[in-house]
Amino acid sequence: MTIGKIVAVIDDDENVRIAIEGLVRSLGHRARGFASAQQFLESDVDASAGCLITDVQMPGLNGLDLYAKLVADCRAPPVVFITAFPDERIEARARALGALGFLSKPFDAQTLVHCIQQALSAGAGPSHR
Repeated sequence: MTIGKIVAVIDDDENVRIAIEGLVRSLGHRARGFASAQQFLESDVDASAGCLITDVQMPGLNGLDLYAKLVADCRAPPVVFITAFPDERIEARARALGALGFLSKPFDAQTLVHCIQQALSAGAGPSHR
């Protein structure tokens, strides 16, 4: 069964991005990958994304600042942050923005699957929307 909403995957690491897109598709969902936050913002997907999976540290606009912008614009879908450099302060900021997950690379695929399912479930209703 395919969900109407798209899972947007934003990561400057192409291998990670492709792997997550494949995981999302294996669950029966649509996925679109972006190499940067700016590329995502310039796409037609930002308004129709049902879930956002974004790296924290990327060149240019980072994942946290991207999401803060989406929240300020009242168009923020549920989000899962991923990072190779976990930091308690960054995680606290991510949680304050309403993150469903904050996963350290390498992360367990099942944990990400749970976050995706939570985001796309009918009852997700994020408080930061």
